[in-house]
Amino acid sequence: MTETVERHGLKVAAPLARLIEDEILTGGVTADSFWQGYAALLRDLMPENRRLLEVRDKMQAELDKWHASHGADIDVGAYEKFLREIGYLVDPPERVRVTTRGVDPEIASIAGPQLVVPVTNARFALNAANARWGSLYDALYGTDAVPGTASEPGYDPKRGAEVVARAKAHLDAVVPLDGAVWGDVTRLAVEDGGLVLETASGPVALAAPEAFAGVRRDGDVLRVLLTRNGLLLEVVVDATSRIGGEDPAGISDIRLESALTAIMDCEDSVATVDAEDKCLAYANWLGLMRGDLKETFDKGGETVTRDLAPDTTYDAPDGGTIRARGRALMLVRNVGHLMTTDAVTLDGEETPEGMLDAAVTVACAMHDLAKTDGPRNSEAGSVYVVKPKMHGPEEVAFAETLYARVEDILGLDRNTVKLGVMDEERRTSANLSACMNEVSDRLVFINTGFLDRTGDEIHSVMKAGPVIPKDEMKGAGWLAAYEDGNVDAGLAAGLAGRGQIGKGMWAKPEEMAEMLEAKIGQLKAGANTAWVPSPTAATLHAMHYHMVDVAARQKELMDRDPASLETLLTPPLLGGRNMESAQVRRALDDSAQSILGYVVRWVGQGIGCSKVPDINDVALMEDRATLRISSQLLTNWLMHGVITEDEVDEALQRMAAKVDAQNAGDPAYEPMAPGFDGPAFRAARALIIEGAKQPSGYTEPLLHKYRREAKAKES
Repeated sequence: MTETVERHGLKVAAPLARLIEDEILTGGVTADSFWQGYAALLRDLMPENRRLLEVRDKMQAELDKWHASHGADIDVGAYEKFLREIGYLVDPPERVRVTTRGVDPEIASIAGPQLVVPVTNARFALNAANARWGSLYDALYGTDAVPGTASEPGYDPKRGAEVVARAKAHLDAVVPLDGAVWGDVTRLAVEDGGLVLETASGPVALAAPEAFAGVRRDGDVLRVLLTRNGLLLEVVVDATSRIGGEDPAGISDIRLESALTAIMDCEDSVATVDAEDKCLAYANWLGLMRGDLKETFDKGGETVTRDLAPDTTYDAPDGGTIRARGRALMLVRNVGHLMTTDAVTLDGEETPEGMLDAAVTVACAMHDLAKTDGPRNSEAGSVYVVKPKMHGPEEVAFAETLYARVEDILGLDRNTVKLGVMDEERRTSANLSACMNEVSDRLVFINTGFLDRTGDEIHSVMKAGPVIPKDEMKGAGWLAAYEDGNVDAGLAAGLAGRGQIGKGMWAKPEEMAEMLEAKIGQLKAGANTAWVPSPTAATLHAMHYHMVDVAARQKELMDRDPASLETLLTPPLLGGRNMESAQVRRALDDSAQSILGYVVRWVGQGIGCSKVPDINDVALMEDRATLRISSQLLTNWLMHGVITEDEVDEALQRMAAKVDAQNAGDPAYEPMAPGFDGPAFRAARALIIEGAKQPSGYTEPLLHKYRREAKAKES
């Protein structure tokens, strides 16, 4: 059992107290003032937090009652009237205007990819922070973005030539030459501050001369900086390298500004169930904010130490200098209002984990705010917090109160903390303008998350009838209204130019060719950022932002009719349709395998996000959001007789054997078969059988319960 110490009536896990008092607190904030302020915050705000969760339960009970009595035959007009009567829908404000100030350009004005990474994994966190720049050659060569694979170990010249041609074709599309193509260039230099491009037919120039942004010389290496839609591209000329030596112009690489922003996640992609886990998350976030986080690991038999990348300075065409930032601008995602933690208790009761996240992660960021020279995270002097899983404007208003109180405890100016509101719950989607209005002075981010939002959609209409299969959800009317409505609300509130309107994750990290085809659609839909699963994906997704002028696209979208609330509120039900037994079995097996594949790592090893092979052995990026939709789907089908409990058990046992086989190469893995009685298997089963009783269909309460059980056995 973790040792505790008393601080102003709070019982605090001793390791957490030491971390906060010895390393985190800075800027004149004393340990005594911090704990006094935090204890007062808990006493003042815990009752309201509890009341808001009771409102959630009451709303769900009202929904269950209404849906049970009306079934699948829903009059949406009558439904909307009912939702207004119970306070689920509120009247939107006459006018919402986002007035947030002090926002860094990576969020306010430049469109680009966004990474999300578990902050508990220092190596992943550093990789994400350093993914501001990526090699286009490497991204194309190592993925299916260029068809085929290397035909031999090491470097394959034939594939290399295909990659170079593809990369130069991209330059032709986004920074074209006047009267030539990049493949024709035989010499590239900078003379008298100007870019010199020569071909066999003579000199050529950029079609848009202003696209030349700067130059840097590192010995024999020339680095030419170009720009497109606010993003930087670097053409590396190094004739001494193998690639450059084979290139007519000596071009050895094309590097792209890639992940403009990265969310360091304390929520869905981590498994933090106790003080030990929370300390790891906070310590890594602190290292990122101080700039001293390092991680040493073995790679190919060599010891590698990774730390944060520096900025790079170039000579500008006007004789001045231009500084290219070496790291993504980092946001931190706190947990929502639901979960509690034993890291801090009050009167013997666990306290809200989201409140601890708020106080500690903002305190960590004060180290960045205090910097006066050298690389900083926020040069605008802000702390960026993403707040997930809020249900409606009242809960968003509570977040405003919470972060204002944290600012007071830490002596920060009001609205130093900027908030991102994740639009992933149905009551928030239906009242998004009112939600945004509650934090209009500190709002910098709204986004859509298909998986969590689908999980809440299923849970909200649980009693109405069986819902359509997972693979049909993306074609459902409510989803299109949800995606469009998020953009409509953000643009109407003036978020363009002040913050991000984001879209969700590409969950297939090995399928980059498909991503290049599909994910550009998110920009055309009005998003100025979208989530990617890896630094490589960020580099490839950056190509989309060269191709689409998002700011111009957003202006075009302002003239369309707003998304339909009626469509948003129409549940995705099967209605009178009967599915064939084979289709049901496939869907059951697919979801059972997905649940087990994720839960076994979460509960058994504390891995909150990873590439998990699906039923067809295709690696998918899984976190709690994917778990929520799979478990809630089967809960719904079980409730309405599409599947039986015996069929669930049979599928789980059959898929457990498959998941065991998929993890056979992991020495830390504990098989679920043949006993089917370990905490991971029991957690997976409970998520389905008890899914209707879980608050909002969330998976966290059961995951935490069984992970704590597994950790207790380990100790």
